[in-house]
Amino acid sequence: MAEAQDGHYDSMSQSTDSLRVEPIYESFLCPLTKQVMRDPVTIDSGVTFEREAILKWFNDCLHGGKRLVCPMTKKELSTTDLNPSIALRNTIDEWMNRNEAAKLDVARKSLTSDCTESDILQALQYVDEICQRSLSSRQAVRRDGLISMIADLLKNSNTKVRQKALETLRSVAKDDNDNKVEIAAGDNIRTMVKFLNHGQTQEKEKAVSLLYELSENKALSERIGSVPGAVLILVGLSSSKVENLLTVDRAEKTLENLESCEKNVRQMAENGRLQPLLRLLLEGSPDMQLSMAAYLGELVLSNDIKVLVAQTAGATLVNIMKKGNREAREAALKALNQISSYDASAKILIEAGILPPLITDLFTVGSNQLPMRLKEVSANILANVVASGARFESIPLDHNRQTLVSEDIVHNLLHLISNTGPAIECKLLQVLVGLTDSSTSVQSIVDAIKSSGAIVSLIQFVEAPQREVRMNSIKLLKNISPYMGQELADAFRGNFSQLSSLVRVIADNNGISEEQAAAAGLVGDLPMRDSVLTRRLLQDGAFSTIISKVIRIRQGEIRGGRFVNPFLEGLVRIVSRITYVLDDDPDIIAVAREFNLTALFTELLQMNGLDTVQIVSATALEKLSHQSKHLTNILPAPNPGVCFSIFPCLSQKAVATGVCRVHCGICSARESFCLLEGKAVEKLVACLDNNNEKVVEAALAALSTLLDDGVDIDQGVMVLCDADGINPILEVLCENRNEALRQRAVWAVERILRMDEIAYEISGNQNVGTALVEAFRHGDYRTRQVAERALKHVDKLPNFSGIFSKMGAQ
Repeated sequence: MAEAQDGHYDSMSQSTDSLRVEPIYESFLCPLTKQVMRDPVTIDSGVTFEREAILKWFNDCLHGGKRLVCPMTKKELSTTDLNPSIALRNTIDEWMNRNEAAKLDVARKSLTSDCTESDILQALQYVDEICQRSLSSRQAVRRDGLISMIADLLKNSNTKVRQKALETLRSVAKDDNDNKVEIAAGDNIRTMVKFLNHGQTQEKEKAVSLLYELSENKALSERIGSVPGAVLILVGLSSSKVENLLTVDRAEKTLENLESCEKNVRQMAENGRLQPLLRLLLEGSPDMQLSMAAYLGELVLSNDIKVLVAQTAGATLVNIMKKGNREAREAALKALNQISSYDASAKILIEAGILPPLITDLFTVGSNQLPMRLKEVSANILANVVASGARFESIPLDHNRQTLVSEDIVHNLLHLISNTGPAIECKLLQVLVGLTDSSTSVQSIVDAIKSSGAIVSLIQFVEAPQREVRMNSIKLLKNISPYMGQELADAFRGNFSQLSSLVRVIADNNGISEEQAAAAGLVGDLPMRDSVLTRRLLQDGAFSTIISKVIRIRQGEIRGGRFVNPFLEGLVRIVSRITYVLDDDPDIIAVAREFNLTALFTELLQMNGLDTVQIVSATALEKLSHQSKHLTNILPAPNPGVCFSIFPCLSQKAVATGVCRVHCGICSARESFCLLEGKAVEKLVACLDNNNEKVVEAALAALSTLLDDGVDIDQGVMVLCDADGINPILEVLCENRNEALRQRAVWAVERILRMDEIAYEISGNQNVGTALVEAFRHGDYRTRQVAERALKHVDKLPNFSGIFSKMGAQ
């Protein structure tokens, strides 16, 4: 029954001789260990030893090649038989019990009176040693009422006393459930937990060791877990990198014991230790699986934990969702809803086969259908899964190889959207948003929407009172607008109130939201030349509001975080609509003048890094500049006088002061949209150095209006010279980035080369010559015609060449 070495008892007995009712007898001591024997045995020589000590002696002789002799008499032994000395052992036990009782009596007195620190520590040491002797000794400690006295010392102000009390209680608790229950009485467990969080290193170690001992009792493990913060602290200690190894090990083993209680398992999961919960989810009874799945759905999980759960239990949860009863499916759905909210874990669930049962749950009608509240959860999970960005066009849903982007599936989703409540509508719209975010699946969704004729019903949601429904519908329409611009325009013309709703969203002054950015992008993507929509926007006061927002964003008065750039791009596109219908209505020209669009778009050219804004602005300036030659105020020619009529050679051409060099009239940025007067030329030239080919193309197109028919081309070339724009245009030609740029560059260069001085200077530039030859050889018909004329200007082709005129005549 003894658990400790004899020396533990005897070493202390040497310092407490006065406590013995009788002294140690020589026969009680082992000749080898000099300690009181617990299991005395007699050998062949007649000498009695401690069993363990003499067996060691025999073993040393055997392995050391020595003669087998008695260690005391040195007499050679004929046998190694051991004869238990029962009478001596009983005598020793009686002696020890008498002395033990004396020690306990002294300990009781020391613990109940105002003793010194050393007396208390000595008393605790007596009890500790006694408890290590046997179970009966520990029971004697309880009978003598010492447990509560020792537990009271846990609140002692002396650190050494507290530590020794913890150590002693652990010895008292070992293998004795009654003792454990008494130790755990009152708020003693709470005090031990307090040591874990605030105690010194040794206190933590001894406190967690005592808690481990108590946690071997299942009832007490529940009580330990019920102490606020206990599980959290133990979880922290078990994963600590700074605590000593024994403390970490004891914390881990205590938690393993606490796992016997379901409440503790839940607390552990709540504090990031999910393995016990997952183990019960995978291996527990059906009722336990249901309980764990339900609780998993209530937890707030970190992203790393979501991945762990998906990897460990994803397939099990999907299987419950497919085959479980209504209650089990509900629990599984809620858990999957939680796990699927992170892209990486959602992809793991896709591999586990979550898509087919999700679609089945959503589309099933009749007696087997899920309640609407669970269909809402299914829709949310589907939205989460789609947001992961997987390639859904390659993931089959059934034996017919249908996928989430198959026409029938999309038609069913559209039907559900139109026939359910706002909660499911919102999530299914979000599903379509996710599918149309992908370049690989957007066309399939667009085709399905077209074939279903659902565009009108989808547009209706932009007027939904629920913000999330409205936002997701706008985001969906924004995604499909590049593919269905005309269909969207037709639908908006059928009900202008929906277009007005978008304008109201854009006009909201509460910062810049994702919804506003999507609304601006959607309206900006509508066909630019649709003058009916443009006039409607004008009637709603949209342009005034939008231009005001553009200016405020440009000046830094409005800040909108990550949505400000797409919002601004959409706004600029909306404003640029005006420049597409200038030819259709003089009233539109008045609007462009009212808002001084030339100055606005010139300013926006300087928004480096926002390529779309620069492209749209340059394109708008091109269209405005095309109007300049019609809007400039041409002054009447001066009266030549009599002398000029008689002697024309004596007169010079009159030049009016204040006249635009390019447009030969009175120009301004506001009234005639003149690039020169608006100081836009230098800013457009700067855009020619952009890495984005679309920006360069738009800027070059705008600059080319200075060289267009109907203007003074020579003066246009001189304006470009003054703005250091000739070389950048030549570089665009030589770089030959794409065919569209080459066509524009060849056209502009041919116009520039009409000036003999420039043609002469450029004729020696081999790179320009090579670029023109390449255009002449490989361009389309029109480009080759223009390149031919340019080559003639620099004497690279003879003037009598009539290649294209002949081809045109054929």
